[in-house]
Amino acid sequence: MFSKRMTSKHNQTASPLSRASLVAYAVLIVYASLYPFSDWQFENLAAFSAQISQWPRYWSKFDAIVNVIGYIPFGVLLVFSIYPLIKLRWSFLLACVAVASMSLLMESIQYFLPNRVTSLLDLITNAAGGFIGALCGVLLLPNILESGRLQSLRTLWLQRESSPELVVLGLWPLAQIFPQAFLFGHGQILPIISLWCEEYLDVSIDLSAYLRHGIELSPETYLLSETIITACACTGAILICLSLLNRNAPKFALACLLLIAGLAVKALSSALMFQPENAFLWLAPGAKGGILISTIMLYGFSFSPSHAQRRLAVLLLLISLLMVNLIPSNPYFLNTLQTMVQGKMLNFYGAAQFLSVTWPFIAIWYLLKHQKATQQILQKSA
Repeated sequence: MFSKRMTSKHNQTASPLSRASLVAYAVLIVYASLYPFSDWQFENLAAFSAQISQWPRYWSKFDAIVNVIGYIPFGVLLVFSIYPLIKLRWSFLLACVAVASMSLLMESIQYFLPNRVTSLLDLITNAAGGFIGALCGVLLLPNILESGRLQSLRTLWLQRESSPELVVLGLWPLAQIFPQAFLFGHGQILPIISLWCEEYLDVSIDLSAYLRHGIELSPETYLLSETIITACACTGAILICLSLLNRNAPKFALACLLLIAGLAVKALSSALMFQPENAFLWLAPGAKGGILISTIMLYGFSFSPSHAQRRLAVLLLLISLLMVNLIPSNPYFLNTLQTMVQGKMLNFYGAAQFLSVTWPFIAIWYLLKHQKATQQILQKSA
């Protein structure tokens, strides 16, 4: 009787992680579909129905496959998120309707953006990917949510409810898609602000050069800076993971899995955006040294209390943020960007850049938010 009650309780447990992941993934879909959000045009509305009903003249098999794959997680997360509000047999139909509506909405809005193309093929491939994802969600849900395995694993491994932090960690490997001047060097926002200033003020400005006060870096200093950026950024991200885990969790295996996932996404995206032989172009001497130093630091910090790990993560991410915005990009890296293969991953370029720039700010915000909440709890208990 007791086991049946426990099973029933698990059956009625929603998944905050799935819902938080769904919101984050929906934001990425919107950003990827509507980037660069400029030069809106609202003329010639009468041609919309003809545009969206026509098969595109030029298209590639690769882009079609990417569209399908890109919507599969969306379908899975939809099924997981509406559980247990809707019965399983209806969740598939609801998820399919939601995916088709999302795809139709994005393609319709793209009609008003001259830099994007409204396409019947995109509508079909996006919906097909969502349908496949919804079917996978229906098949996986009984073994993951209804059985209570996911909840049991989280209770066994995690110190507390940490769905937002898990979503942030899950986005870290995806942030590697965008080609960065430094390995794991996210948050490079000053060049973007400089471009905005140039467009609106009509003056040439480089905020990074202004903050450096004309200091020129030698090759040795540049190599050292690259090493520090990689080491601090990598250690800060993995420390977030370690701070969420308790003693029962396989910390070493999960930390290695997170690092390998980030490096694998980096290599795959580099192979697609550039030539396949340049898949490991980013693995410069400074990056190798940074990974090695990060491994050494993580070994020592892994024995620290979770609150100390979170504070260290904030400090290291701030150091990486400061340096990545002050150190100029390698001219060799800038030349490499010119060889990017047009069409491949191009639709996700805007979302990848958005994620690369914002990830450290989001991570730091969640870390500081948790620290503030912990302090308030301690003050109330005192």
